[in-house]
Amino acid sequence: MTFDVWVNETIYAAWGQRFRVKRELARAKSDFQDIMIFESETHGRVMMLDGVVQITEADEFSYQEMIAHVPLLAHGDAKRVLIIGAGDGGVLRRVLQHRNVEKAVMVEIDGEVIRLAKEFLPNIAGDAWNDPRAEVLVADGIDYVRNAPAGSFDVVIVDSTDPIGVGEVLFTDEFYANCARLLGPRGVLVNQCGVPQMQADELRDTSVRRGKSFPDIWAYLTVVPTYVGGFMTLGWAAKDASCRAVPVEEIRRRAEAAGILGTTRYWTPEIHAGAFHLPPFIAEHLPRR
Repeated sequence: MTFDVWVNETIYAAWGQRFRVKRELARAKSDFQDIMIFESETHGRVMMLDGVVQITEADEFSYQEMIAHVPLLAHGDAKRVLIIGAGDGGVLRRVLQHRNVEKAVMVEIDGEVIRLAKEFLPNIAGDAWNDPRAEVLVADGIDYVRNAPAGSFDVVIVDSTDPIGVGEVLFTDEFYANCARLLGPRGVLVNQCGVPQMQADELRDTSVRRGKSFPDIWAYLTVVPTYVGGFMTLGWAAKDASCRAVPVEEIRRRAEAAGILGTTRYWTPEIHAGAFHLPPFIAEHLPRR
């Protein structure tokens, strides 16, 4: 007998996607959320949290590369990087590809996500878990940024779920103010801001909140097919506006020095520069100054 098993995503009530499941690998209910990992027919292994796709092996690179490489190369001399969330380890892996990074601290509130990712999604993080420059903490990111010393990081990357449930507290005025405090003078913060075709409020509201603590607010784009709805926006907040206007050739030079040039599948110096040029239907949701 042949079983035809499908998993439906639940992020939107009236529109969505579904995957045909070859094999269910893990299903758990942590203290924070429902976690499911399965082998799909088309996208490799998939992790869902509370019924929403977080990562697939087929297209994770177009998200992970852009959320990690863009802020580090825009900064130009990022040695200490703070990652909030990203329990699958993919962002940690991309950050540690930069040979100039001396320390990457990853703070994930849900230890079950880390445990299951290590077991069932080993290709996402690769050897990043064992890198001596990595410090992985199962802890509350809100508490961590509240207590971190001023100026202790160069870049903060927030790879959280949408601002509902466990991820909601990572989109507050207090959180962004503490991130600004712990960042150095050229500090950069990036965070996922959803798919603007469907989640324009998320981009607009978080941009206003970030703008209370950072002088330069914008967004940049990537395309992740399994984040349904078109362009994915990554929110940008920087203390120095020049960080998002670095010429392509300088970005190329920095990427070569960092050791990532030629290793990527989505990011390039040209994609980096072009990602900040937004279509009007997206730019209209950003605050004007």
